[in-house]
Amino acid sequence: MSTVLSVSASCYSSSRLFCPFSSRNPLLFVTRRSRLPLSRTRRRHFAVAASERENGVFTSPEIAKSFDFAAEERIYNWWEAQGYFRPSFDRGSDAFVIPMPPPNVTGSLHMGHAMFVTLEDIMIRYNRMKGRPTLWVPGTDHAGIATQLVVERMLASEGIKRTEMSRDDFTKRVWQWKEKYGGTITNQIKRLGASCDWSREHFTLDEQLSQAVVEAFVRLHEKGLIYQGSYMVNWSPTLQTAVSDLEVEYSEESGYLYYIKYRVAGRSEFLTVATTRPETLFGDVALAIHPKDDRYSKFIGMMAIVPQTFGRHVPIIADKHVDREFGTGVLKISPGHDHNDYLLARKLGLPILNVMNKDGTLNDVTGLYSGLDRFEARKKLWAELEETGLAVKKEPHTLRVPRSQRGGEVIEPLVSKQWFVSMEPLAEKALQAVEKGELTIIPERFEKIYNHWLSNIKDWCISRQLWWGHRIPVWYISGEDNEEDYIVARNAKEALEKARKKYGKDVEIYQDPDVLDTWFSSALWPFSTLGWPDLCKEDLKRFYPTTMLETGHDILFFWVARMVMMGIEFTGTVPFSYVYLHGLIRDSQGRKMSKTLGNVIDPLDTIKEFGTDALRFTLALGTAGQDLNLSTERLTSNKAFTNKLWNAGKFILQNLPNKNDTCAWEKILSYKFDNEGTVANLPLPECWVVSKLHLLIESASESYDKFYFGEVGRETYDFFWADFADWYIEASKGRLYHSGSGGNSVASMAQAVLLYTFENILKVLHPFMPFVTEELWQALPNRKHALIISPWPETQLPRSSSSIKKFENLQALVRAIRNARAEYSVEPAKRISASVVANNEVIEYIAEEREVLALLSRLDLQNLHFSDSSPGNADQSVHLVAGEGLEAYLPLADMVDISAEVDRLSKRLSKMQKEYDGFIAKLNSPQFVEKAPEDVVRGVREKAAEAEEKINLTKKRLALLNFSVLVSK
Repeated sequence: MSTVLSVSASCYSSSRLFCPFSSRNPLLFVTRRSRLPLSRTRRRHFAVAASERENGVFTSPEIAKSFDFAAEERIYNWWEAQGYFRPSFDRGSDAFVIPMPPPNVTGSLHMGHAMFVTLEDIMIRYNRMKGRPTLWVPGTDHAGIATQLVVERMLASEGIKRTEMSRDDFTKRVWQWKEKYGGTITNQIKRLGASCDWSREHFTLDEQLSQAVVEAFVRLHEKGLIYQGSYMVNWSPTLQTAVSDLEVEYSEESGYLYYIKYRVAGRSEFLTVATTRPETLFGDVALAIHPKDDRYSKFIGMMAIVPQTFGRHVPIIADKHVDREFGTGVLKISPGHDHNDYLLARKLGLPILNVMNKDGTLNDVTGLYSGLDRFEARKKLWAELEETGLAVKKEPHTLRVPRSQRGGEVIEPLVSKQWFVSMEPLAEKALQAVEKGELTIIPERFEKIYNHWLSNIKDWCISRQLWWGHRIPVWYISGEDNEEDYIVARNAKEALEKARKKYGKDVEIYQDPDVLDTWFSSALWPFSTLGWPDLCKEDLKRFYPTTMLETGHDILFFWVARMVMMGIEFTGTVPFSYVYLHGLIRDSQGRKMSKTLGNVIDPLDTIKEFGTDALRFTLALGTAGQDLNLSTERLTSNKAFTNKLWNAGKFILQNLPNKNDTCAWEKILSYKFDNEGTVANLPLPECWVVSKLHLLIESASESYDKFYFGEVGRETYDFFWADFADWYIEASKGRLYHSGSGGNSVASMAQAVLLYTFENILKVLHPFMPFVTEELWQALPNRKHALIISPWPETQLPRSSSSIKKFENLQALVRAIRNARAEYSVEPAKRISASVVANNEVIEYIAEEREVLALLSRLDLQNLHFSDSSPGNADQSVHLVAGEGLEAYLPLADMVDISAEVDRLSKRLSKMQKEYDGFIAKLNSPQFVEKAPEDVVRGVREKAAEAEEKINLTKKRLALLNFSVLVSK
């Protein structure tokens, strides 16, 4: 017996699960071990655990002191091998489908990935347990710019330039790199517990998806929604490609505002222009002045001479959009190198002059500056303007610099011939989808942003001057200079056939060298991954449209809106019913994580230290669309929660009968808690905890259905820790260790409630914390299914509101007694007397649970009395009011050595009085009150008030003690 008890004690000493008077858990730990008839129980469960773990996947809490994070990969591989991640139609046909946001193939796991994996896996696991066929489609994106950058840098380290290779050789190297390193992000996502169907994994350059991309291009072109033209784009000089507006990040950086004189032709006067980019003056086509600017209105209609251009003249025009407050109020118009100037020039019919090569050097238009890098040219030009007296001044100015999201270089606005998608017709249908309720955006506030962007949408530049990606399915005629005459086809064979019909059998063709924007293929992701454009594909029939698109709110336009537009265009259906947008993950101070700040938290390092479950639980407690501050304190707390679950499982397993004890298990399994009569007939603590569990299941299910995951996590955490572990597990010890008549029956009832409550807690928590819950589930006896596929609990389960209220009264009484014990420094092991006073109805149910009350409050059961009036020794007792109509009296003599306590409190009172007198003396000093800072004076006043309150309480306690001494004499 002693051996068993010492082992049991050690199990709990390392955690705060059952520590007496801990700050989190105020419950007492049972020390009267002689009542435990459990000498064989522990050995029995070692045998049970061993027999149930022949596959070597799971470890029982009976064997391990705490959950081993190393088991997570083992459990994950077992789930996958069992086929649990694949959709099953055994229990339903209403599929729940999520297309995973495909991470870049170049990527490595960061907290953004951890967030989306956590939230999507919660949805998938919940709906799988609800019996819905669930499909989470995983995959990676070829990430055109990012991947080409990585491989070019790798080649550069070998002394090889991409331009020195053929296109085929370069793409072969990229594919080799992808095969070697492209699976890194996938394996890391698995480490987070993502229960995706990996048998359906896709890559955006897969043959199937590539066919879908070509088909989409051809169909859009046939409808006149794709066109080619020369327009202003964002140009990346290093990568030699256009980049999307959405892939340009603007950063505020220190720079200069340059003031330059432009002479008015035929006059001796000058107009001074302020510009941040003097090198673009070679592309000036006009100067603009606000029509109501009296300083310059006389010059409107005249000509100005552009400096350093050998006398090139440009018109001075009026335009109401000129900002009179910026610089000098005179605006230079360089439409070849500024987005606003470009739009103005097109509106006014001004020429567009390009002065830049695609590598960021100046071209022949700039004369002697030709070949210079744009930034070098700026320095040289300013120096020469100073020499000629045309430079007025250069002053510091904060610039809004456009930088490439991928490479970080400064983007050059440049007019270039590109392929575009006409977006307005597509956007109109996407707007209507939200208006009609066909698409729900969570949180709702993002609808306004979605609507605003689509209502002001620009045409989408989809061509990229890269070698890695989907080649544009356009062919030109060899030997023909007119590129306006092109052929759009699904493949080279079809293109050649079309060309021969038009130009004869000897015609030769070549394909457009550009590739499509990566986001073009991603926009097709929800249906291309299911087999589109082959409408006969079984997956497309069964799983499209999908259910949920979950992603960060920062790619609402990059990806989400484009998927909606493309989905409606090609399938006639909105591609998903819901869009759930999560926020950014920030550090504990609310700052964005960055390598510069050194505050990046690596998910893989976090998993090693805290476990995947603790990380997932922490991330899931946020609110949709709002940023989440992540701290080690939160992770530490949730790691403790994992340990708490483990120790609760350990306790329950230690107190269950042998698996072969048929009679005992028949009693346990005879309790049907979905039966109203069974629940109503349970004793108060059991009826309370089962009722609270049933309320939790209903509330959590409702929150899951509404995607309020933070609410689910907080409610379940509170129920498990504050209700089940802190209260019911402690109360159950009186049942489990009962030795009186009917002891076996009482113990069976407690075992049944413990097992039922704990297994349902595991079910509710499983979507959040899949690993530790599955491990604990497998340790419990009589498991018919793995937890991952176990049926979700029913929600319309019986509960007793009156029992909840009654037990809350009992809790209030226990808390009041504990507080009094703590206040009077009663030794934890000491049992004290008590008289409980209440009306007959309250006395009846409190007295019925006298053993639980005595156990939880550390009362002497033989000296615990119940009455409807105050006891005779009330004047020598501590009077407690637990609630309306429920009181208790604790005899002072039982709790403390009165004489010693009087001496201790007298000394304490004397010390407090001296401190109080010191505060009052300060406050009575005019010199202190008038000269000391206001907050210092206020602080002294607050300390004095606090000290006075403590003095009064101590005096009252002393008076009670002294009165008790007098009475006893």
